[in-house]
Amino acid sequence: MKKSVTFESAGQTLAGDLYLPDTYREGDPLPGVVVTGAWMTVKEQMAGTYAAALADRGFAALAFDFRGWGQSPDDVQFLEDPARKTEDINAAVNYLATRPEVDSARIAGLGVCASAGYMSDAALQNANIRSLALIAPWLHNAEIVDAVYGGEEGVTELRETGRTAQQAEEPVILEAASLTNENAVMYQAPYYTEPGRGLIAEFDNKFNAASWEGWLTYDALRTADTLEKPTLLVHSEAAAIPQGAREYAHRMGENAKTIWLPEVTQFDFYDRPDAVKTAADAVSRHLEETLK
Repeated sequence: MKKSVTFESAGQTLAGDLYLPDTYREGDPLPGVVVTGAWMTVKEQMAGTYAAALADRGFAALAFDFRGWGQSPDDVQFLEDPARKTEDINAAVNYLATRPEVDSARIAGLGVCASAGYMSDAALQNANIRSLALIAPWLHNAEIVDAVYGGEEGVTELRETGRTAQQAEEPVILEAASLTNENAVMYQAPYYTEPGRGLIAEFDNKFNAASWEGWLTYDALRTADTLEKPTLLVHSEAAAIPQGAREYAHRMGENAKTIWLPEVTQFDFYDRPDAVKTAADAVSRHLEETLK
């Protein structure tokens, strides 16, 4: 069961989908989860996939479009800004707490890939988030950024591109993913370039070049030092930057639990049925234990 909903963030209207169990009865408050996906994505991609999976497991799960993406209009479009997206997550969590389908004392956050960092930031800031789960988390700091984006020289070049775009009179919009455009942010990347997977009609497939500065200087690991809410990380050594998940869990200590799946790639986590089922089962167990 899926309900189309809207709510406000920073004066803008965000569009969301609230997923409920098919057997849901009106007036029966369920544990709630806000689900967010990878960078540059919309609610119908991995966020919706996991929201539906959690609804099947007895949760009220909200997936939504961030400001300037998908069905959430804004003057600033396609900006991958960690602080801005964290603000939207906080708005989504606070909205979910008002829904009659949801027990406001039992709300969690689930972040997939890049939004794992944003969801962690929101969990640190927002008392409504009682438990946290991160699937295939992309959690980077300056050291990992250097390793991924071509070292100091590569990072410096991208940051300069971002600063130039910030000062431009008109937005500098790049193609997010492409099989043929070598200048796309994700060139020949699986999932995003495959019809029936990530390449869906709702996908904007756009990236605001002004995003580079905020993205590359973002430290997604810092919340691990102070966040004390129960956290589950589901990752694989075959997925992207597992070193970030290991460091995050290490810094969280006893507040974190990590499950490592064998031979599951980053893109497998997004939609491969067996990977989604295993990850969603693990998240469901974690939330059942921590949202009592």
